[in-house]
Amino acid sequence: MVLFKRKPVQFLQQPPVDDESAEVWHIPQTGEIFVTYEQYLNRMDFYLQSRFICQITGHSGLTFFEALKSELAGAQEVDQAFPEPLKGPVLRRVQLQVISRIDTLVDMIYDEFKSEYYPGETVTIVQKDGERVTAIVRDKARLGSKMLPDGSMTRPYSRYVITYSADGQTEETVVDNDQISRDRGIFTKSILRSFIKKTVTREPWLGAPWVVRPEISAKYHIDNRVPPHLRQAPKDQKQKQSQAQKKASNAMNGANGMNGTTGNLQNFGPARLPELKPAYKSHKALKTHHGQSPHQGQDMHNNAGMFMGDNQGPLPPMPGDHPYHFPVQMRHSMAPPVIPQAQPEPPPPPPPPPKYPIEDLQLEPRDDYVRPALKFLCSDPPEGVVDSGARNDNILMKSIGPLLETWDTLNVYCEVYKLDSFTFDDFIQALEIANEETPCQLFTEIHCALLKQLVSSEEDGGKLLIDLPALDEDSSEDEEEESVAPTPEPEPKPAGRATRSSLAKLEAERMKAEAAAAEKTPEPAMKHRASEALANFDWIDQLKKREFQEGGWQLIIVGLLRQLSKKPRYTTTCEELLTHLVPGDIEPSQETVRQRYSNLDLNLRVSVLQILGLLTVETKAFRAYMDECSETMTSYRKEKIEWQKQRKQAIEELKGLLDQRKILLPENMPPSPPAEEAEPKKANGDVKMTNTDDSAEEQSEEVGDSDEDAHQRRFPRRGGNRAAERQRKREEEERKKEAELAAKMPKQSKQFVKLLKDIHKKETHIKKCEEEIATIDNDLREADCARTRTLGKDRFWNRYYWFERNGMPYAGLPTSSTAEAGYANACIWVQGPDDMEREGYIDMAPEFQDEYKAKFKMTVPQRKKMEEGRTSVFNANQWGYYSEPAELDQLLNWLDPRGANELKLRKEILNFKDKIVTHMEQRLQYLGSADAEEEEKDQARDKEEPKRMSTRTKTQATPEPTPLRCLNWTNNTAWEELGHLHSEPPPPPKTKGRKGGRKSRN
Repeated sequence: MVLFKRKPVQFLQQPPVDDESAEVWHIPQTGEIFVTYEQYLNRMDFYLQSRFICQITGHSGLTFFEALKSELAGAQEVDQAFPEPLKGPVLRRVQLQVISRIDTLVDMIYDEFKSEYYPGETVTIVQKDGERVTAIVRDKARLGSKMLPDGSMTRPYSRYVITYSADGQTEETVVDNDQISRDRGIFTKSILRSFIKKTVTREPWLGAPWVVRPEISAKYHIDNRVPPHLRQAPKDQKQKQSQAQKKASNAMNGANGMNGTTGNLQNFGPARLPELKPAYKSHKALKTHHGQSPHQGQDMHNNAGMFMGDNQGPLPPMPGDHPYHFPVQMRHSMAPPVIPQAQPEPPPPPPPPPKYPIEDLQLEPRDDYVRPALKFLCSDPPEGVVDSGARNDNILMKSIGPLLETWDTLNVYCEVYKLDSFTFDDFIQALEIANEETPCQLFTEIHCALLKQLVSSEEDGGKLLIDLPALDEDSSEDEEEESVAPTPEPEPKPAGRATRSSLAKLEAERMKAEAAAAEKTPEPAMKHRASEALANFDWIDQLKKREFQEGGWQLIIVGLLRQLSKKPRYTTTCEELLTHLVPGDIEPSQETVRQRYSNLDLNLRVSVLQILGLLTVETKAFRAYMDECSETMTSYRKEKIEWQKQRKQAIEELKGLLDQRKILLPENMPPSPPAEEAEPKKANGDVKMTNTDDSAEEQSEEVGDSDEDAHQRRFPRRGGNRAAERQRKREEEERKKEAELAAKMPKQSKQFVKLLKDIHKKETHIKKCEEEIATIDNDLREADCARTRTLGKDRFWNRYYWFERNGMPYAGLPTSSTAEAGYANACIWVQGPDDMEREGYIDMAPEFQDEYKAKFKMTVPQRKKMEEGRTSVFNANQWGYYSEPAELDQLLNWLDPRGANELKLRKEILNFKDKIVTHMEQRLQYLGSADAEEEEKDQARDKEEPKRMSTRTKTQATPEPTPLRCLNWTNNTAWEELGHLHSEPPPPPKTKGRKGGRKSRN
């Protein structure tokens, strides 16, 4: 049956047609008839909507006709797939079930019938020799439970008479549930679900039973009558009765007085007594009312004191002599009525507690804990920062971001550049100290490796691999000439009468005007002389030949910057760099460029490397590497899924084995030794006897060494033999006891031992799967090089980075020349919020700041200053960092897990905390902090012991100056893959020997 909004589609009834010759419209799929064409079109529009559901397959988004076609095809397929012998029993079990969810119903039916087989069903039996034979169930006998002598009940079971063919003959046998099974795919939950949907219906009201369709129930002789308690009509009647009772009680309460006595006291009698409940009563009156028995109402007119008491309400309005009226003599003695006071409205319920996590800045401000102080690597930290002693006077804040970006790119894509990985501290040191007097291989190799990605070598065609703007030298020279050409001055008008003095006066004015014009428009000074330096130098040709020696790569950079300056994005930076490399007041040459670059400021060097890195990212080699990493990650994920499946299956199997072990464990427990056997064991292990024997043996050895008396030598030796004999007897007794215990072991011990071995194998396999999954996770982390992932954001939208988070090994390449450092960056870097986040969450509009201040008694900037302390970053160009484990613990304590941002950030930090702490400690050790602390301790001890200090200083040698760390780095990757460094020319090809020449001639 096709569904619309989860309900069966109801077809329209056939309209009355008076004239049989009238024109009507018919829908053959539904059998509906329409008198007017407009009704027909409206119905067809309804059927053509893609909002119908096939009940059997569950497919949605279909038109009515598509769903009907799918349902007919699915019904035919279900009829063929579902076993015919099971249809009747299953339908009888489903009939009149009140389970609302079909999934629960399917699970219940499947569990009941998966181990039950019915006559006529095709099954598979296992014979005694283990052979599997296809057979047909002929008969079934259901045997109930039996009560055992101990009072427990056995499980019911079934016996089946099976018919099968063997050697061309039909044979019969009797089997039980353990020997019979169905083929896979015959009786599954999906087929059972489709069969139930096809054959059973259910009305759309709560508690409606499942009823087999009439045509199906008639075929399988199933009673379709619904019992009265499962019908909807009795429930409606009960609802109507309850509503009528409520209305009657409300009417009575409205007509009653304050004590519940009505004006119509003529109907007050025994039969109406339960309906005369007072609307308002005090606790005392309630106790009096409940204390009366129901039989007292029969003699109410004879009981004059039945209405006596406090607060019984006003007198009846109509006096009279009717026996059911109050007596007149009692009316004046009753207490005045109590008027109930209006109760105050209850206060509104408190708002529900917030469901965490919520937005971080909506949490209450905390003044009890301040974020740990940030360290700044630059010489110009943000305003208000107190110097923490960790600055570098050569680096500006604007260079921190490009510096981190360049280092991360070089280490993540070190395979593309063919560079060994290096630490961030070595990178900074190399940029600082590299000059003519202190050449640094790390500094030179980085520049040459970046340049080689821009132009391919001569062997590969020598092509430019990036897009650069063309240089229009002729047009630029013409533009310069046009800009320098002076504007012609208008000729002075001749005076009416020219004299010598007037001409001299005009000449003086003209010269004065020219001098003033020269002062106003001075000749433009030349900023740089890059064109002259590159007059006879083709930087692309030099780059493809890999001629980097003697200032070659420095001049190549000048040529690249000059051509790149034509791009508006790089114009300002390139012009500044060219002004420092080829200034206008120095004659340009390759040697001067090399000297200028060796003395270049560190921040300008960072700018050059950033430009080179951005250009290399645009090359095809980078895209190919990223695509390769993406494919590798896909294969890793598939492999991880396979290992996860194996682990899940092994865990399920291990659970079954553990259950078997629980069953077999009581029978395989080793018997406890009797008390009689335990006492001799204690005696045998007596310390005194052992010590006596040992002392006798020691005495025999000591006396044996001396030659004083033969009798003294033989005596201890005999004692030693007796001790050995006792030891031998004890060992024999222990072996006998072990053999007896082994003989007393139950018969299932071999099965139990095998079970323990299987459990051990499964546990080992699960451990192997978990190790493989952890390895694949690490491989996925290293292959994830598309972007640098953050650890998260805090409440003020500062970003936190740990650059080892993805794209590289935790400590760099293990084959690197500086791998003994044990870390790569080891710092958590904090970047300020970008402009959009800062304007939307921190520096908000005044009206939003006032609203926030009314709620939390401070603005967001004031809260930021209070909770971040004396060190803050205010925009995305400002960076701080943490480098010590204690600072990391303080940061975790400061983060509030009730906030959405800080919950994620804290979780990420905790996931990598062990690695971060380890690398921070190794960084401190690598930089010499640990050695400095030891020296301070030694100095403190030397102060306490001056004499020892003086003697030690005489023999102590003068310490040698510590070599620079970055000079220990060598590019092993280039040596292994290229056979030479990037800065060196490639070796000449090997010439063939004589034998090779002879072979070529032949």
